[in-house]
Amino acid sequence: MTQSEPAFFNLYSHDFVRVAVAIPEVRVADPTWNTTRTLELMQQAAAQQACLIVFPELGLTAYSCEDLFHQDALLKAALQALTRLIQESSKLPIVAVVGLPIRHRGRLFNCAVLVCSGRILGIVPKTYLPNYREFYEGRHFVSGDLAHESNLDLPGFSGIPFGTHLLFQASNQPLLTLAAEICEDLWVPIPPSSIAALAGATLIVNPSASNATIGKESYRRQLVSNQSARCLAAYLYSAAGRGESSTDLAWDGHGLIADYGEIKAESIRFADEDQIILADVDLIRLHQERIRQNTFSETTRRYQDAVARMTIIPFELPLPRERYLPLYVPPLRYPYVPNDPTQRDERCRDVFNIQVQGLTTRLKATGLQKLILGISGGLDSTHALLVAISVLDILKLPRKNLLAYTLPGFATSNKSLKLAHQLMQALGVSAAEIDIRPSCLQMLKDIGHPFHNGQPVYDITFENVQAGERTSHLFRLANQHAGLVVGTSDLSELALGWSTYGVGDHMAHYHINASVPKTLIQHLIRWVMEGDRMGGNVSAALASVLASEITPELIPASQPENIQRSEDTVGPYSLQDFNLYHILRFGFEPSRVAFLAWCAWSDATRGEWPHIPKKEQVSYSIGDIRRWLQVFVKRFFQDSQFKRTCIANAPKVGSGGSLSPRGDWRAPSDAVATVWLKTLDDVPDQEPQTKGP
Repeated sequence: MTQSEPAFFNLYSHDFVRVAVAIPEVRVADPTWNTTRTLELMQQAAAQQACLIVFPELGLTAYSCEDLFHQDALLKAALQALTRLIQESSKLPIVAVVGLPIRHRGRLFNCAVLVCSGRILGIVPKTYLPNYREFYEGRHFVSGDLAHESNLDLPGFSGIPFGTHLLFQASNQPLLTLAAEICEDLWVPIPPSSIAALAGATLIVNPSASNATIGKESYRRQLVSNQSARCLAAYLYSAAGRGESSTDLAWDGHGLIADYGEIKAESIRFADEDQIILADVDLIRLHQERIRQNTFSETTRRYQDAVARMTIIPFELPLPRERYLPLYVPPLRYPYVPNDPTQRDERCRDVFNIQVQGLTTRLKATGLQKLILGISGGLDSTHALLVAISVLDILKLPRKNLLAYTLPGFATSNKSLKLAHQLMQALGVSAAEIDIRPSCLQMLKDIGHPFHNGQPVYDITFENVQAGERTSHLFRLANQHAGLVVGTSDLSELALGWSTYGVGDHMAHYHINASVPKTLIQHLIRWVMEGDRMGGNVSAALASVLASEITPELIPASQPENIQRSEDTVGPYSLQDFNLYHILRFGFEPSRVAFLAWCAWSDATRGEWPHIPKKEQVSYSIGDIRRWLQVFVKRFFQDSQFKRTCIANAPKVGSGGSLSPRGDWRAPSDAVATVWLKTLDDVPDQEPQTKGP
């Protein structure tokens, strides 16, 4: 069934949930004042369409009450504040996790209370009570391990689920299962959230206090990030801030939201005002990672007794589905390329070194000392040339051992030919030019193609005769000179089947770009150029390569401006690399990828990245996204697997995936794309008519 227009453009329709962490100011031992602040922040988060908000540990009383926790007046006031909070927030479409002390059967527990739609979903007591250095919690509370009853009663509420064994699953969003632990619970060798995750929790909340000391924020950030990564879960951490007692401690209000190890949002420490941080959690991604990572399930088996003790509490999660609601932070337009310049340089360095190491090892293993490479003046062969040169330099072999050939055909432009020679000359390799047109004409004559008789028939046969002749020449040159043919096809081309099968650019003795997408290759070349890693003359040539159109140059152009463009057939590489990343890396269905692409590419202001050349600062409508995603799906799932099943060896460079049949992707060559194409029926072909609710 096709989704309604507002529903498609709503993050909740694609199994995202918007969550919030709040850092309110508190007054020590003043539950009434603290509850007012809590309600105000709940209202703000609900207005931002968040479905969950987490407050700090013991936030309704303040954490630093010390022996005041043993005062009957404070404990009663805390319960009254909780009752007021439940009543006044009953109409708010949001789940709140608040902290307060709760007495039960002569024991005092430090608790997280989950509140939603005028009721208490459950109460989770803290398990690990720190009693070292500045902490003295064992003086005031008992561990949640002593919560022997599964339910408790509070004034106005009976049969409330109680204990450390609780999981809360949204009946209307079954991918969301919520678990709670409190502050110190995270700092122990095996946090309770580890068992909760093994039992199915995908979203873990931690109401914390966590005072400020030098360097602690970095360690805290690592704890949250690492626990989120290990548990394949989202992790929400709220810490005490302004207003807590400064008798012996200071408080920085360090809130964090992590999703599968990535810090998605972080509060400003030592802020002078209340804060809310927001992030959209990707539930599908978490579930997909758990399916893939079989050791996660193996761990569940090892801890099956602890997992079996967990109890699921179902509840209805308020979800604003029927409205326009894009992601709070759009996905990166270029997921293979880090946004941060420092990280981008590190990524390029790592990828380049992996490629160099792979080719170095292969050359040493063969006992050969020469490399054979076809140079077109385009991105892929240029980058392969840079890697090959580095290999020879490492092995202390002369650069003349790289036999580089430019192989002009019927559509090769003077610009490309000149650029190829410029590159070869600047790098000091053995350069040669072989005109493949005579041999192509001979083959066209042999097979009776009309082009040989002067008819301008530019069909796939005409194109592939040229591509095949180039590779055939390179292999025979390798025989003649005892060399190794270096392949240039990249990950984007392999995904789209944009390579000539067999004796064509599909084949080589060793591929180096096979797990590097086109958008990343552009940055690898730019990284070499901007770092002047090969010398000034080379950098000038590289700038010209980056400024050139991406073209196979197989069909002659009637006019210079009418050159054959790869992207006219297979789609914009920037968009197709986006599609490839989310489908290959995470297994997302195409309709969901369309929503992500719309969030990233729908206009020039969303997802803007100044480092990308001006000509790439484009936007795509939902209609464009749908059209090119349909092209991608058919080519990837149905048309091209037979080529990938028999590609040459190539090194994997990143978690974004490899299409080697010996690595990340093993698929049948005769599959059909029907089920993937069917999901695109849910994708509108035009922008939403209204952006209101």
